[in-house]
Amino acid sequence: MKQLRLKVLTGLFLVAGILSWGAARLWDAVGTLPSVPLAAPIVLAVIAAVLTATALSIRARLKAQRERRPGAKGVEPLMAARAVVFGQASALVAALVAGMYGGTGVFLLGSLDIPARRDQALYAAASVAAGIAVIAAALFLERVCKLPEDDDQNRAPAA
Repeated sequence: MKQLRLKVLTGLFLVAGILSWGAARLWDAVGTLPSVPLAAPIVLAVIAAVLTATALSIRARLKAQRERRPGAKGVEPLMAARAVVFGQASALVAALVAGMYGGTGVFLLGSLDIPARRDQALYAAASVAAGIAVIAAALFLERVCKLPEDDDQNRAPAA
């Protein structure tokens, strides 16, 4: 399984932000700009909390397994792989959602004197922060579940 690349996540964030900023400009010129939902940062924060709790649980189980504690539940490779896939998918979606609301928030910066738009800009900023928290939690989960390198594969064949 390939690890998440920060370049990919950053690229998704920037592309979504630029497209969202352009769409917000166009939408505002043609009609009423849709509002940024307060639920977006809340949902992203919950996902970040779930990913962090999963990573901490797996880390504790792996530590107990390494120390061979009596009654310790191990971590099956399939469970760890599923957790990593969940984390990676969450991080990719968080990068898109945070970029989308980030672009909208940048557009709204031009009209912070309007109370409704100021609130929308705050919701957008909270969404970006929560999206970054999801990405950080996913990277932590991935690091916890990373298997040690196999020395046999990294060594050059003996002559």
